[in-house]
Amino acid sequence: MSTGLQRSMETSKRVRLAITGIVQGVGFRPFVYRWATELGLLGLTFNHSKGVTVELQGSEEAINAFVETLTQKPPPLARIDSLSETKIPLEDCDSFEIVHSQADAKAVVAVSSDKSSCQECLDEIMDPGNRHYQYPFTNCTNCGPRYTLIRTLPYDRPNTAMAEFAMCDACASAYQNPLDRRYHAQPVSCPDCGPQLSLLAQDKRLLGERNAALDLAVELLAQGKTLAIKGLGGFHLICDATNDEAVMQLRSRKQRPAKPFAVMCASLNMAKTLASGSDAEWQLLQSAERPITLLHKSPSCDTLSPAVAPGIDRLGLFLPYTPLHQLLLSRLNRPLVATSANRSGEPIITHAEDIFALLGEVVDAVLDHNREILNGCDDSVVQMVDDKLQVIRLARGYAPLTLALPQAVPQETLAVGAQQKNSIAFGFDRNLVLSPHIGDLFSLEAEQYFIDTLATFKRLYQFSPKHLVSDKHPDYASTIWAQQQKDAQGIAYTQVQHHYAHILSVMAVNQRVDRVLGFSFDGTGLGDERQLWGGEAMLADISNFKRVAHLSPMALIGGEQAIKDPRRIMLALLFQRYSLDEIKALPLAALEGLPASLIGNLHTLWHKGVATQMTSSIGRLFDATACLLSLMQTTQFEGQAGMLIEAKANEVSEMQLEQELAAADLDFSLSEIDGVWQLDALWAQMVDALLKWQHKPEASSLIARGFMNALAQAVTDCAIKHSGLDVALCGGVFQNRYLLSETRKRLEMAKIKVLDSHQVPVNDGGIALGQLWYAIHKH
Repeated sequence: MSTGLQRSMETSKRVRLAITGIVQGVGFRPFVYRWATELGLLGLTFNHSKGVTVELQGSEEAINAFVETLTQKPPPLARIDSLSETKIPLEDCDSFEIVHSQADAKAVVAVSSDKSSCQECLDEIMDPGNRHYQYPFTNCTNCGPRYTLIRTLPYDRPNTAMAEFAMCDACASAYQNPLDRRYHAQPVSCPDCGPQLSLLAQDKRLLGERNAALDLAVELLAQGKTLAIKGLGGFHLICDATNDEAVMQLRSRKQRPAKPFAVMCASLNMAKTLASGSDAEWQLLQSAERPITLLHKSPSCDTLSPAVAPGIDRLGLFLPYTPLHQLLLSRLNRPLVATSANRSGEPIITHAEDIFALLGEVVDAVLDHNREILNGCDDSVVQMVDDKLQVIRLARGYAPLTLALPQAVPQETLAVGAQQKNSIAFGFDRNLVLSPHIGDLFSLEAEQYFIDTLATFKRLYQFSPKHLVSDKHPDYASTIWAQQQKDAQGIAYTQVQHHYAHILSVMAVNQRVDRVLGFSFDGTGLGDERQLWGGEAMLADISNFKRVAHLSPMALIGGEQAIKDPRRIMLALLFQRYSLDEIKALPLAALEGLPASLIGNLHTLWHKGVATQMTSSIGRLFDATACLLSLMQTTQFEGQAGMLIEAKANEVSEMQLEQELAAADLDFSLSEIDGVWQLDALWAQMVDALLKWQHKPEASSLIARGFMNALAQAVTDCAIKHSGLDVALCGGVFQNRYLLSETRKRLEMAKIKVLDSHQVPVNDGGIALGQLWYAIHKH
């Protein structure tokens, strides 16, 4: 050993840093290398199944500076959950190096979600002098696919869908250079060595490859054709959003008569011609996650086909998030419908063969590529409510969502979620993980996707649950699966009531175990004694809940039929106040077209209670109200009533409503008596208003606004009654922007704290996290 090196070692120390969190596939080791080298530190770093290890040797001052920068300003896509420092013996070394990853023990490193293309990569694909020019799979350490192409951990190329693509010399040189932004970017490739495009006709004939495939795809879209295009986590169905015939044809072929389509815009400027938004909303649209963002439709927008989002005042817009999307949009320079390629309620399709098998009559051509999607992942859907993020569908860009815990969970636990908007959640070590959106478990394909997602996480984390948690509904596919596993393996099993799990999900993301006041408003979920709940106020902590208020039950005449045809719910509410003859004489537009014989038959069923279920659901009340206001007759997609009522409410101001109520001597309120919100009284008020205002063109708008104000005030009054408790607002009904904003405003005026749901959906997509939170504390 040289004398100089010996003196250096005498004044140095060596430490080992063990780091967990989102620290693989996000440029963490190159960042460590550059910063350590700049500070003159020696040592090494490597990935392993639990995160990243860094060994630093040098002066105490330099090591402290390194740790401070790493914790305060980590790489943009990284998240450090824990960092422990241990002093170790000095070693004879003369550089800092990145060594090969180590696979050991069970994985606990957080898997990174897929991220949109960075600006540097986008600039390269538009630069004729760059070797990545026009290449649709360009990426670097700062962007590109992650979760969708990971097979196992640690996150290294042989463990990804890129394993079969041998790097050319130029890509290998970048991959091996710690100072290059493509250093250890696992999906790195170029036109000479990476995945390629192919365009296939309806009959599977090859129409073109590489750039020729992209050119022809652009031509077909310009002609009004519908294409299936393979993205990061699955296929999109894409057509020209400005071509009314093309959009209507897609609706007809996909049998999707009314549900809004998402629209992909070439740029922020294009998006601003279609919608209006706050600075926070535009920032969200441009974020690295590139979610579908719900925005106010611009009143002056006449570019889009009216069939894109019929009857509502919102548009779901998103920007290109892969080089392929960017190349497509830059050539067409017009907004495109880009909706998930699936059959209604089923998971997103990830293989071209399934497009031909399931949607062959829907598309005119398929733009495919040969990089396999190992883990399907749909697009995330989000909105800003008073400039606060609300995630509606947790998927690409946000999921898997990992929450770090201060202490390890008692045992590996799996929660299997709800029937609709299913996701799964699992807890192990000091992590809670919520999976990407799976979907509605009403088909064999959806149930298989559920099984595949379970297999993905078991494979990634060598996860073997010792405790299963499900909903109490015996007919949910997820519940049936959990019970079968429990019987087959003899492992611990817990059930959690649906609406309590909603509240628990908000508690989980805020790491709360103490008592809160939760309002769980949704469609229908199984309550106690097999009742159908959906409009509940609960005092809840980690151990249990107490139902302190609920909506007075209404009849679902015909059970499930009433959910599809909510005029039955509307009539049931009218039957409670009027005789059959009085109803037939009511001058309500909502009753026009309903045969007297049908009304009579439904009245008989209601009166006898035959084939009728009772529910306290606020979601079903929205359905009935939308029918009363003649906004719809049948439910064509989930949440339709809420969207239509919100759009109507936004057509009038609060001042207009107050003036009209005063002039007509009316008042909309949902009073509570002995813990029951009196629906009959509110319904009577709305019917009276409709009769008094039947010649006012704005009548439905006034009632829509007054109806939601009454709900917001009922929540506030209940919270005041239980003052001193923080409030959780959850359930799919609270995705209604007007209702959520108005409720939060009234609660805040009463100085009551509302817990933020952060990135966890308040709909059934968050149920699994609530189930998991209960189980890891209760057992």
